[in-house]
Amino acid sequence: FKGGDTCEYLLSSGRFLGEKVWQPHSCMMHKYKNSEAKNCLLDRHVAFIGDSRIRQLFYSFIKLLNPQVKEEGNKHGNILFEDKSASIRVDFLWYPEVNGSMRQRIKSWTEDSVAKPHIIVAGAATWSIKIHNGSNEALTQYKINITSIAPLLEKLAKSSDVYWVLQDPVYEDLLSESRKMITNEKIDAYNEAAVRILNSSSRNSKAKVKVFSVSKLIAQETIMKSADGLHLPESSRDTNAMILMNVYCNKIMKPIDGSCCQPQAPLTLIQKLAFCFFTLSIIGYLIISLIHRNNYRKNKSCTDLESGEERKPAVSAPNGSTLEMLLHSFCKLGLIMTYFYLCDRANLFMKENKFYTHSSFFIPIVYILVLGVFYTESTKETKVLNREQTDEWKGWMQLVILIYHISGASTFLPVYMHIRVLVAAYLFQTGYGHFSYFWLKGDFGVYRVCQVLFRLNFLVVVLCIVMDRPYQFYYFVPLVTVWFMIIYATLAMWPQVVQKKANGNCLWHFGLLLKLLCLLTCIYFLSYSQGVFEKIFSFWPLSKCFELNGNVYEWWFRWKLDRYVVFHGMLFAFIYLALQKRQMISEGKGDPLFSSRVSNVLLFVSVVSFLTYSIWASSCKNKTECNELHPSVSVVQILAFILIRNIPGYIRSVYSSFFAWFGKISLELFICQYHIWLAADTKGILVLIPGYPMFNVLVSTFIFVCVAHEISQITNDLAQIVVPKDNSTLLKRLLCIAGFFSGLLLFSAVQDQSRH
Repeated sequence: FKGGDTCEYLLSSGRFLGEKVWQPHSCMMHKYKNSEAKNCLLDRHVAFIGDSRIRQLFYSFIKLLNPQVKEEGNKHGNILFEDKSASIRVDFLWYPEVNGSMRQRIKSWTEDSVAKPHIIVAGAATWSIKIHNGSNEALTQYKINITSIAPLLEKLAKSSDVYWVLQDPVYEDLLSESRKMITNEKIDAYNEAAVRILNSSSRNSKAKVKVFSVSKLIAQETIMKSADGLHLPESSRDTNAMILMNVYCNKIMKPIDGSCCQPQAPLTLIQKLAFCFFTLSIIGYLIISLIHRNNYRKNKSCTDLESGEERKPAVSAPNGSTLEMLLHSFCKLGLIMTYFYLCDRANLFMKENKFYTHSSFFIPIVYILVLGVFYTESTKETKVLNREQTDEWKGWMQLVILIYHISGASTFLPVYMHIRVLVAAYLFQTGYGHFSYFWLKGDFGVYRVCQVLFRLNFLVVVLCIVMDRPYQFYYFVPLVTVWFMIIYATLAMWPQVVQKKANGNCLWHFGLLLKLLCLLTCIYFLSYSQGVFEKIFSFWPLSKCFELNGNVYEWWFRWKLDRYVVFHGMLFAFIYLALQKRQMISEGKGDPLFSSRVSNVLLFVSVVSFLTYSIWASSCKNKTECNELHPSVSVVQILAFILIRNIPGYIRSVYSSFFAWFGKISLELFICQYHIWLAADTKGILVLIPGYPMFNVLVSTFIFVCVAHEISQITNDLAQIVVPKDNSTLLKRLLCIAGFFSGLLLFSAVQDQSRH
């Protein structure tokens, strides 16, 4: 990697992904909307000075501010544009040749009494070639003129952003007779002169004229689509205008998916404290390891000469081993978090935009499906949704979601709708799994609650600290955490109804159904009362957890999108466990779930329902319309899949160990992808090995999966230490955790004040 100046790469290199998507080398380009462009250029003056090609770029630039602008007016004269609402002024000044007139205009801006444009975009050459019939004398004069202009541009560059646009190649076959003398050979000579002369006297990097050479690369791919062989097609000049906007605005607006020209964010107070903590953990672990190694050598087992018995080495105290395990876990976690930070916060590794093609999504899907089928084994038990089956379900869903994210398939609506069902299926399993546990075990103790909350939230809390992101940014974890608390509150509140109690009196079943009905009513009320919902989660300190970009709308949207599916999971668990208790289903190995006739009918209905949902999802017109119906209909495909997977006994008796392995670390995979597989907080792709896309994905995927697996083990180890079974010890730990989060809130408040 040659360095961190992504601005230089943005202005000089890149490639096309498909026909119209430009990918700069090493960084990501943000697609600016009108409102963003206006906010960036507020109270700014932009000047374009040059020939008809610069005029084209001028029009594409102002269309980013106002798409309704039409290319009208005197083609060989000055054109002025002004947006009074944002106090933005953009001028095009007609100077088709680099001559005394252009020099005089530029010189006027260097005077102290004159207001200088904040951005100056200049360039010209083709008119000089045309008027002088491509003569060598014209090139010599061009060199003299640009030599006289260069110091003025460099002087302006000290206070303004100055860009010199190199000349694009032409498509000589399409040129008219009056332009035949404009050859690519001549254009290259003029460009070479401009590059050599500009900045030749400037030693200060801040006073350099930025050479806009990327337009040449874009033109080489698209000039053959030109109408006259000289001027670029509209899509190409729009790309140039967007590059120009990225160069200037990224450092001001700091878009997440615009890593080009964006400086590395300074470390926050909390990040510095986290760095110190992990450093001390590593040092502490190394010291304890050295002490233990020395003790082991001193107490090494040796043969007692008198008795001939072997002495055992001294066993370390339990507290010592616990401390060592704690420091060991934090030591590994510290190294992993360093990798996270380097991948997605430091300007060390390259990042690229996503680009969707059908093959980039469906070919990997087929590949993992074949792998999954290849690793088929028999299950230990043949119950509906047994542990191996749910792990398998989580695993293949997670792999599909990962492929969906890295391929950028969200732009293809049918795929988006099916992925929404997979996310809903995770939440369905949340409702099913936690309801089943509380119903069967009747364990509403604090230990169980703390264990679940710790396992769900540990990694996200660490990432919020290290990566300086709000809790709601990792939206899925807040979602499953809140739903777990809702399930717990629903079943734990008086009267507590569990299976043991319900077996004695069937009326308790109606009591539980009444509780579920109350839950459904509350969900329905909140889903149509956005104001009430937002007020609940806007109270401090809840607002610190659920706000994103200063409001809780994102949290409202995520919650509402799958608002009924957890309830559906709880209801399904209740019905299934009731049928199981009354022995109305057969779960023997190889046996169909129901009688042959009932099984065949249910299987047929399930297949039809599954396909019907897929047809509906494929015929959706827009995301808004589909998302409105999704909460009510997603359960159809989920239930259809469960029945198809479990009704035939031979299918229920096997599972894919390949998918199940990934299912055990599915939560870690989902969260880790944000920063070490994807990049720019999932908006782009991490590039460890430039120039080899497939090899890069293989390497980054291997590291990503290994890290997720390691974090899963660290979380399990720390859960045993941080959340002990002894109630008095657990209470002390909870007080410590409360103190930790209080300190975090305090430091966060201090940090916010310093930012403002």
